[in-house]
Amino acid sequence: MQEPTQDHLIGTTVDGRYTVRSRLARGGMSTVYLATDQRLERDVAVKVLHPNLANDPTFLQRLSREAKAAASLSHPHIVGVLDQGEDGHIAYLVMEYVKGHTLRDVMTEQGALPPRLALALIDPVIEGLAAAHGSGLIHRDIKPENVLIADDGRIKVADFGLARAISANTSTGALIGTVAYLAPELVLGQAADARSDIYSAGIMLYEMLTGKQPYAGDSPIQVAYQHVNSVVGRPSDVAPGLADDLDELVQWCTATDAENRPVDGTALLTELRHIRTTLTDEQLDHRQSPAPAPHSPAYAPETAPLGSPAGNPTEALATTASPTEFISQQRNPTTIMAAGTGLQRSTQDPTDHELNQPGKRELKRIERQQAKDRARAAATPVRQLREGNPRRRGIIWTIVIVILALLAASAGWFFGMGPGSPGTIPDVKNKTVAEAQQLLRTAGFQSEPRDVFDDDILPGYAVGTEPKSGAEVRKFQSVTVFVSKGAQLFPLPALTGGTLAEAKTALNAAQMALGNVTEAFDDKVPAGVVISQDPATGKEVRHGTPVALVVSKGPQPIPVPDVRGLTKDAAIKALQDVGLKAVVAPDAVHDKKVPKDAVLSQAPASGNLVKGDTVTLTLSDGPRMVKVPSFVGKQAKDARKQLEDLGFEVKINEILGGFFGTVRDQNPVNIEVAEGSLITLTVV
Repeated sequence: MQEPTQDHLIGTTVDGRYTVRSRLARGGMSTVYLATDQRLERDVAVKVLHPNLANDPTFLQRLSREAKAAASLSHPHIVGVLDQGEDGHIAYLVMEYVKGHTLRDVMTEQGALPPRLALALIDPVIEGLAAAHGSGLIHRDIKPENVLIADDGRIKVADFGLARAISANTSTGALIGTVAYLAPELVLGQAADARSDIYSAGIMLYEMLTGKQPYAGDSPIQVAYQHVNSVVGRPSDVAPGLADDLDELVQWCTATDAENRPVDGTALLTELRHIRTTLTDEQLDHRQSPAPAPHSPAYAPETAPLGSPAGNPTEALATTASPTEFISQQRNPTTIMAAGTGLQRSTQDPTDHELNQPGKRELKRIERQQAKDRARAAATPVRQLREGNPRRRGIIWTIVIVILALLAASAGWFFGMGPGSPGTIPDVKNKTVAEAQQLLRTAGFQSEPRDVFDDDILPGYAVGTEPKSGAEVRKFQSVTVFVSKGAQLFPLPALTGGTLAEAKTALNAAQMALGNVTEAFDDKVPAGVVISQDPATGKEVRHGTPVALVVSKGPQPIPVPDVRGLTKDAAIKALQDVGLKAVVAPDAVHDKKVPKDAVLSQAPASGNLVKGDTVTLTLSDGPRMVKVPSFVGKQAKDARKQLEDLGFEVKINEILGGFFGTVRDQNPVNIEVAEGSLITLTVV
């Protein structure tokens, strides 16, 4: 049974404000529509939740809180949440409408991306995550389908807050996320934090660089097991030739232990941009050959329920071994997994079938522990060979106790008042380097400056610290002060000479915006090709700078002037004055009305040409010379007819009323005259 093509919401108005125009996508938890906000007259995306969620009052309260938190985020790389509400049985979220495509579309079309493009595409994603983490928000479902790329080159992260609200609505200990990108701690039922988003972003970067996901399996549970018990390999193992820095970056982000990952998006963004500036052009433009196969799902379910698009299921992993799949149109499934699925970190080979059986695995563990206990007992003597002197033992114990007391006092001082005592990192943002270091010294910390690019902070002023301001750490820990080098500038690509579509693609890759596009006639550049750009090629500007383009409309059309009747020289000059060429036909044509050497006809006679086109001129050879025969003594009627047939005009002068109708005199007669000349007949 196929999904019906009609949707009852299309054409209706939700909550008296949002007129639904079309359906954009349908997933396991909601359907997204394109709608018009009647109040503000703008396009928006309306996410309508499925009835099983919309009918839960507790969930709606939680969703409202998450929507308010997400709406407080205002960042150019995060899809804005504009409204949230209920209309009868409909629960909805209103979000910014981003017209364009997703990162998944780019990865499907191109396979493995060159590092320059991969880093350029993920940079705004991490910048958006850094802003969210700074506000205490976690995404929990980072994947290519949630990265939107607008037609004008803007990149935004979508669906902040929704995953958290829905996962909190499931059974105790349940989580939500996409299995291919799921952090190990979420699989184990532990709390999510900013480092969980970093893990998902690292998996996504791995896929962008290699064209494939690091883990695959026949079911979601197998993929989740690998997240917990395996280590993400180096991208260069799959895509040879990638720089070591890229391997280290991916493995840093995807460390199984969250403590070994970047603490949040800000820490990752700093390192990401540092790597982009240190890699060579050859390393940045490295491309795999042959190109990897297009993306395939991380697992391939054997069966799917009726009506679900092939290869796009949404799974719910319960405590049983058989997943239940629901209808979804997402390329990567969103997985709901209970914390009690039995997944634990394993020190055994995950391919060992025997040790994967719970009973035998536990038996092996007990046997190993018993072997260790026996070895420890064998190494411990049951009695001393020498009892020793009791007095000496007393002195030794006294010395030991004194040393331990001194150590305890020293440790108490060290951790209570000395360098090991806790302190709070002060806020040094927008301070000079000297002011920032003085604030840190006053708080008891030693600091080291580190230069970073920042679009908002003036050069020479502090951007922040690592650990962050407000964090409570031991004073012996070194604090890094990030000092702004100003905005990072990037050279504009060359856009002239290519089509407008090619220019848009180049601007997207360079993370620049498309400015005003104007058209102009050009005699040399074909229509649709970019003539010029502003700012010019090579000029260094910030990311997101709009670039204005002038696109050729081709040669300017020239109306063909009418030069018929003009002399040859005058006609040629008139055509040359408007940019056209004149060609004179070799043969002139007699014409009794057009003087000799004047233009009798032209081809083309009208319409439009372009500069340099040719107009052919045919000249008049004047009227033909015809001998006038004598009609004296003949009847005037016959004479008139024969003279007119020869092309002459005839005038008759009658004498005595022309009673006899006989020609008495003729002028001219028996000579050659021009065709069309007047012949006078005198008739009696």
